[in-house]
Amino acid sequence: MAYAPARYIDLHALHPVPASLLNRGEDNEPKTLLLGGSVRAMVSSQSWKRPIRLDMEEQLDEHALRTRRLPPLVAKILCEAGWPHDLAAYAGAQVARSANAKGLRTEEKQGGIITSATLYMPRDVLAEMADLCQEHRTALEEARIQEAAAADKPKSSRKKKEDGGPAVLPTRTVAALIRRRTATINLFGRMLAELSGGQVDGAVQMAHAFSVHQSDPQPDYFTTTEDWPDKDEAGSAHLQTGFFTSGTLYRYTTVNLTELVRNLGGDEKQALNLLGLFTEAFIETMPRAKKTSTAPHTLPHLVAYAVRDRRPVSYAAAFEKPVKHAHGGGHTLPAVNALSQHAGALNRLIGARRRIAHGYATVQDTPVDHLGTAHDSFEELTDALTEAAAQPSPSRAAA
Repeated sequence: MAYAPARYIDLHALHPVPASLLNRGEDNEPKTLLLGGSVRAMVSSQSWKRPIRLDMEEQLDEHALRTRRLPPLVAKILCEAGWPHDLAAYAGAQVARSANAKGLRTEEKQGGIITSATLYMPRDVLAEMADLCQEHRTALEEARIQEAAAADKPKSSRKKKEDGGPAVLPTRTVAALIRRRTATINLFGRMLAELSGGQVDGAVQMAHAFSVHQSDPQPDYFTTTEDWPDKDEAGSAHLQTGFFTSGTLYRYTTVNLTELVRNLGGDEKQALNLLGLFTEAFIETMPRAKKTSTAPHTLPHLVAYAVRDRRPVSYAAAFEKPVKHAHGGGHTLPAVNALSQHAGALNRLIGARRRIAHGYATVQDTPVDHLGTAHDSFEELTDALTEAAAQPSPSRAAA
């Protein structure tokens, strides 16, 4: 069998963003990082991944759920179906208890109804869990009565209770439901160490976005007016100083198409479809923090891609030295030049042997060197990169 190297699709974006607070830290101020001796605005990869995931789920009409509240969520569905509250709560707890031999760990300080680990699974699993409880209602009622009777016995006569008692629901079925995946779980991965076979290695790697130039947080003093003041009252009902940042961000992500195909059980067609949807979402989505008071709904000035074998390549080093604004103002065009020059240097250093294709699309009407084929639109770019991603690697073709 011929060796087939991993296939990566790199995406780079230069994205001008006006006054905004896309991602804030624990001090409620914009996140920043120190790079090349200059303070830069930063947007964490997590805060951009989430809107991308939600956008893709909306497009696919296939929603996932992150929660530590699986037991009470199942119990709520059962209560709505007419179950007594105590029996519904017991059944919900049994969902976590029956997931494996020892049960999922829960937080005792919160009544044992919150799982220690955050579960990530299809949203419709909740209804299927409730259906499973309905199917085994008699067994759950009997087990509940037995536990209540055992609790009434003197402590000296009780049997030692290990691992939360025996599982009432079928472990194999409960585990299979929790292990279920959606398209976005296959794409972004899942941490689930407590359940064998539940872990999914993510096919997407995403870097923190950062401004290509120095960008210190800027204060924004604001007030809220009291519309019904007392006769002798003057001034505002609320005074505060917020902070925002602005500038041109460099954004980078890469998709391991080989890993994605593996997660999808070998379905290359679905992998390419997800790659296209992910590319569109990467280009178009924005983090949602403070959107009602900043409306930072811009699009990237430039998006570039490269389809590579063996390893991905980021262009972040192009901006270790902060970009200076152009004569007359603006950081975006100098950023395009810095990106082009850095891509050209890397092309010379590593060559094109493992690069299957590359290209770009941009707002500006002048060509950009060293980024490959120029595409007229983001839609054309998306189609081109998914088509290139499906091409066999040179080593495979030669075999």
